[in-house]
Amino acid sequence: MTDAMAKAGAAHVRTYLGTPTDLKQAAVHEIAAGLKAVLADVFALYIKTKNFHWHMSGRHFSDYHLLLDEQGDQLFAMTDPLAERARKIGGTTLHSVGEIARLTKVADNDASYVTPEDMLAELREDNLALTARLRAVHGVCDEGNDVATASLLENWIDETERRTWFLFEATRPAFGGNS
Repeated sequence: MTDAMAKAGAAHVRTYLGTPTDLKQAAVHEIAAGLKAVLADVFALYIKTKNFHWHMSGRHFSDYHLLLDEQGDQLFAMTDPLAERARKIGGTTLHSVGEIARLTKVADNDASYVTPEDMLAELREDNLALTARLRAVHGVCDEGNDVATASLLENWIDETERRTWFLFEATRPAFGGNS
């Protein structure tokens, strides 16, 4: 066996584990890749949410602090089921913090100070983007006939929409305003 063949075989093992499933191998690869990317976003959004939770200040401190704590818990609760779903179908998942950094689309915010309104607005937009990514992976699941993963994603889409809604309502300038 040549070095190139060995490398190709090793790459194949890393992306498809041969776990028994009736899903096609190509579907497993695409779905697991989508789940891995979503998981990277969820971890990054979890850390960002906790960062803002820890650094919240101002007159609405208690409400916002508790809101972000609840949202962080919800995000963290997604991580293990996301990773395990990829493994159940025979795919792989995240291996490192570096892989999270390479895959996430959630922008860092390590500014020394961010206003509470900017924190909530930024998290609102991040959650909105996460919803879109979850929907995209749901589409891949539909194409691959993976109803179990699609079902999990539907619940997470609903939770993410709820987080977005709460953040939207908390950032409205006035009752009924549409900004």
